[in-house]
Amino acid sequence: MGNDPKVSVIIAVYNASKHLRECLDSVINQTLKEIEIICVNDGSKDDSLDILREYEAKDDRVIVIDKENGGAGSARNKGLEIAKGEYLSFLDADDFFDEKMLENAYDKAKAAQADIMVFGSDQYRDDLNEFKKVNWVIRAKEIPNYRPMNQRQFTDNIFKVFVGWAWDKLFRAEFIRENDITFQEIRTSNDMRFVFLAIALAKRIEVDTDIYAHQRRDDPSSLSNTREKSWDCFHEALNSLKEKLIEHGMFDEVKQDYINYTLHASLWNLTTIKGEKQEVLYNKLRDDWFDEFGINAHDESYFYNKSEYSQYKAVRRMTFKEWTLYNKARKEAKKILSKKPFRRILKGGN
Repeated sequence: MGNDPKVSVIIAVYNASKHLRECLDSVINQTLKEIEIICVNDGSKDDSLDILREYEAKDDRVIVIDKENGGAGSARNKGLEIAKGEYLSFLDADDFFDEKMLENAYDKAKAAQADIMVFGSDQYRDDLNEFKKVNWVIRAKEIPNYRPMNQRQFTDNIFKVFVGWAWDKLFRAEFIRENDITFQEIRTSNDMRFVFLAIALAKRIEVDTDIYAHQRRDDPSSLSNTREKSWDCFHEALNSLKEKLIEHGMFDEVKQDYINYTLHASLWNLTTIKGEKQEVLYNKLRDDWFDEFGINAHDESYFYNKSEYSQYKAVRRMTFKEWTLYNKARKEAKKILSKKPFRRILKGGN
C-alpha cells in the first residue's frame, strides 16, 4: 500500500478454522477500504494458516504472520510491532464486525481526535443462531453527555464503565506507543491491562452506542469456557495493571476505583469458574489475595457495591464447603421467591 492505512486490524488466530472465513470476510468487506489486516497465526494445529494464506493471496491488504504458540496477548503484540495504521482495531478470530464498523468508528474518532473510540456490541449465540443484546458493555448512565471526555468525567468506577476487552474499541496508535501500552502474554485476561491502562491515561474518549461488533458465544472450546485452566490469570493481570498505573503516576488518583474493581473481579471469577480450581481460588482469595489487593484494609464505607462487600465478608468468615452450601441455599430461596404467589405477597398483594 502506498500510503499508511487509516486502521490496522489485528487478528490473533489459533485453531479458528471453523469461523475464520466469516471473521475475515467481515473485515475485508468493510466500507472503509484504507485498512491493513494483520493476521497472526499463533501456532494453529488446524488449517487456519492455509485459510490465512488463501486470503493473503487474493487481497494485498492482508498480512499474515506465522509464529509459535504464545497466546492471544503475544499474537497481538506481534501485530502491534508492524502495524502502520493511524488507529488500531483488535478482533478475535471467531467474532465479526458490521460492515460499516471501521468507517463509522474511524470517522467519529477522527472528528473527536480521540485516543479511544468505544462502540456498541452484542453477542451472537452460536447454539441458537441469534443475536443477544448486552446492555452492560457500555454503562451509558456513568458517562457525560458531552464529547469527547476522559475518565475524570465518569460518575462511577472507571474500570466498570466499559468492559476490559479490546475488540469493541479503536485506539489511536500514537497514543498507545507513546505510553508503551502492550498486551500481557498470559492465557486469559491478557487485554485487561491494555484496555484499563489506556482508559486511565486517555485524554479524549469518544463513544458510539450503535452495535458494530458481534461476539460469538457458547463455543465450548473458547477460552472463556475453559478458564479453570488459567484460574489465576486475573490476579496476575490486576497486579500488572497496578504496577503500570504506579509507573504512570496514576495509581493514587484511581486507587479506590482499582480496589473496588479487584473485589468485583475476584467475586466474578470465583462464582463463574468451574471444577476443583474454584476451591483453590476461594482459599487464595480468603487467605492471601484479598489482603494483597488492599480490600482487607477498608471497611464497608469504602466500597461502592454493598452487595459485593457482603459477599466478600461471607468468604472471609466461611470455609469453602460452608460457602458452597450457603450459595446453594440462596439460589434455592431466590428461585422460590420468584414464583408468582410469592412475588404477589412481596409486593403487598393478597
